[in-house]
Amino acid sequence: MYSLQLIVRNALRHPLRTLLTILGLVVAIFSFGLLQTVVDAWYAGAEGASNTTLVTRNKTSLVFPLPLSYATRIRAVPGVTGVGYANWFQGVYKDPKNFFAQFAISGASYLDIYPDLLLTADERAAFLRDRQGCIVGRKLADQYGFRVGDVIPLKGTIYPGTWELTVRGIFDGKQSSTNTATLFFHWDYVNETVKRLAPRRANQVGVYVVRIDQPDNAAAVSQAIDSEFSNSLAETLTETEKAFHLGFVSMSEAIVAAIRLVSFVVILIIAAVMANTMAMSARERLAEYATLKALGFRPGFLARLIFGESLLLATLGALLGIALLFPFAALLGKVMGTMFPVFAVSGLTVAGQVLAALAIGVVAAIAPSVRAARVNIVDGLRSIG
Repeated sequence: MYSLQLIVRNALRHPLRTLLTILGLVVAIFSFGLLQTVVDAWYAGAEGASNTTLVTRNKTSLVFPLPLSYATRIRAVPGVTGVGYANWFQGVYKDPKNFFAQFAISGASYLDIYPDLLLTADERAAFLRDRQGCIVGRKLADQYGFRVGDVIPLKGTIYPGTWELTVRGIFDGKQSSTNTATLFFHWDYVNETVKRLAPRRANQVGVYVVRIDQPDNAAAVSQAIDSEFSNSLAETLTETEKAFHLGFVSMSEAIVAAIRLVSFVVILIIAAVMANTMAMSARERLAEYATLKALGFRPGFLARLIFGESLLLATLGALLGIALLFPFAALLGKVMGTMFPVFAVSGLTVAGQVLAALAIGVVAAIAPSVRAARVNIVDGLRSIG
């Protein structure tokens, strides 16, 4: 208790210096957490992917479709328990700036593979009955004010024309990592229209989503599916849902790496500032340390005072930085809308902030502690005044 009182009094000797040091720590810990949250948002799709879901696409490129007839053959592969399919739609809602994900899906077979999309039984039934019906995620509905029964006009880009969709349900996510910034509607609606306008483009899908019986069978089932269509006009590439999402992330890997680097540089800079602050404090107290040694206090006691003060400042800065991060991240998530469908502070990010603060506190106290422990009593007392 006596040591704690000394630590607190030492920290408050120079209120302005202490305040500025804590403020710097707050900014650094807050920035570190925010940048790590941005990185987590980038990987949210991959981290939230199911380990029992595979994605089958055209081997040449994702922009090339696959025949609808592949569904029956994929369903017959041993280990496959469900098959759905989807097309990326890319329609424009009122203004090109209003970008959000839109998929034409195979209805019940697709929803069965994604039980994390929570709909009421009535909403699900209403969606499946209405060929022009759609379901929207909670985040998307909140952003644009969609309500059940609303008609959403989408101007097609890949599929020309104006497509009017009636909202039949608003789904929530079973987990915080579930993407609720997406619109789903019926693939059959698109296909029927394409049959009339461009028959050669009909009966084609973008990707197949495949549910398997066990995660350990992912590699074997993937190979079996691709072997089924080898040497065909549309060969396939099957991979886990996580690998599929990571393929998109890899396109911006340099940006993600730069963000990670900046977050650690911020910590290194504040560690240097903190170390300088502690060095200044220790230098000013050399006479006091010499007096304490002359009275019989061991070097370990002096080191405890210095480490305690450094860790106290780091802890205060970390607590304030973490406390500010949560409301700011929530606000930023709303502002960015569908750019980052999942934008939330994770437990790992908070743990990283705490560890970074502790590391700063320990590193900043090492040099002053060594100097205090080695100070000669006579030389230290000479530094008075």
